[in-house]
Amino acid sequence: MTAAVSASEITRDQILDFLYKENRLLDDRKFEEWLELYSKDVEYWMPAWDVDDTLTQDPQNEISLIYYPSRAGLEDRVFRIRTERSSATSIPEPRTGHYLNNLEILDRREGEVDVRYNWISYYFRYNTTDHYFGTTWLTIDVSGEAPLIKKKKIVLKNDYIHHVVDIYQL
Repeated sequence: MTAAVSASEITRDQILDFLYKENRLLDDRKFEEWLELYSKDVEYWMPAWDVDDTLTQDPQNEISLIYYPSRAGLEDRVFRIRTERSSATSIPEPRTGHYLNNLEILDRREGEVDVRYNWISYYFRYNTTDHYFGTTWLTIDVSGEAPLIKKKKIVLKNDYIHHVVDIYQL
């Protein structure tokens, strides 16, 4: 999508194409291009499961698996990945495969669309393949020249993870 499209006009297929592009950029490790899909004021949040098997609700006051209140945090994360200053990334670089399904359009407002989808990703490193699965909620700003992610909430549904999870695995 190169021209602006209103929230009432954007189609499910256009949203899917946008999300497929996001997944492809992660799988191809084109993190700088991936960042361009996010607004400067994006909230990127993956809440943690608490002891009662419910999700934390407040990223400011409760534990989160990942929380960045703006794109600056994601930019720093990409910098650390690229400069090998990341505890989750080292040589050899991992390979990933992202898949999404069950996309639902939840709400349309002036210039924004809320969607929800399920996903699974595969992560290969050190002759081992791990998989992650979950549900993501997005708010997409469609008021500009290209869609931008304004809010992303990722719920990781794996009960146990073997190592630190990073942005390219989700």
